[in-house]
Amino acid sequence: MPHSNSSVVTEIFLLGFNNLQNIKIFCFLLLLIIFCVTVCGNLLIILVVSYSRSLHSPMYFFLTQLSFTDILLSTTIVPNMLHVVLYEGTFVSFIGCLIQFYVFSASEILECLLLSVMSYDRYQAICNPLQYNMVMDLTFCMKAILLCWVIIFTVILALSVTMNFLWFCGPNVIEHFFCDFDPLLELSCSDPFFLKVEDMILAVPYVLSPFIVILVSYVYIIITILNIPSGRQKTFSTCSSHLAVVSIFYGSIIIIYLFPNKGNVKKILSLLYTVVTPLLNPMIYSLSNRDIKQAFKKLKSKMSSAL
Repeated sequence: MPHSNSSVVTEIFLLGFNNLQNIKIFCFLLLLIIFCVTVCGNLLIILVVSYSRSLHSPMYFFLTQLSFTDILLSTTIVPNMLHVVLYEGTFVSFIGCLIQFYVFSASEILECLLLSVMSYDRYQAICNPLQYNMVMDLTFCMKAILLCWVIIFTVILALSVTMNFLWFCGPNVIEHFFCDFDPLLELSCSDPFFLKVEDMILAVPYVLSPFIVILVSYVYIIITILNIPSGRQKTFSTCSSHLAVVSIFYGSIIIIYLFPNKGNVKKILSLLYTVVTPLLNPMIYSLSNRDIKQAFKKLKSKMSSAL
């Protein structure tokens, strides 16, 4: 029978980082700036792509979805982290902690799926350019995004049902700056074996499989580019931004989960995919993408003339 979680543990204390007394104001301001830049940068990507007709293509459509995911992840983690840093820990309700974990999990899985769809888009554009418009049409894009969200809700439903069978009777202290999977399970007074098995099973189709799709896509892309007699650099530049984002995102996940660390080391590594990746994504795409830079200049000049 499922236990009533709320009748036992009603609050969770997030311990956050240790020994920040002398630099907590600096860390708070730094995180606040990063948060503002992250949200504004990703909103700007969405605005520029929506405004410019030249960017109304599958690649940029998926980019706006990625920017939305980064905003979702950042707003889920960073505001509470700011409170943790400033007050050297904070209390959150148990339900609020679970919601943060579910939204965090959803945004991470959604990013995996989006990155794989974007790699497939680059594969079709480079390896099958004559069939690109027929394959990557609006119907395919909408179906792909709809499928991603259906998968997300299915995963969250599965996790929430299994989580409801755990009994949380104390302690109620998490030595982390947000409610992650392993720290939550450490608070359980019942055996979390089935939830760990479920997590491993879900990781195969929703984390590992997208990574395999990305690898296979780029193998074909690289082979195709090597067979092009001229214009290799220009062709590869169309997917260099995506490859950089994939490397940062999956690189941080591989480091944190294949080489688990305790204490502040794990917290610092967790910052890579909860804070750094959402910050870098819009920077990578805006700085290295000529089309976005040109569209931004046009939008800026039009807004200036309107004022």
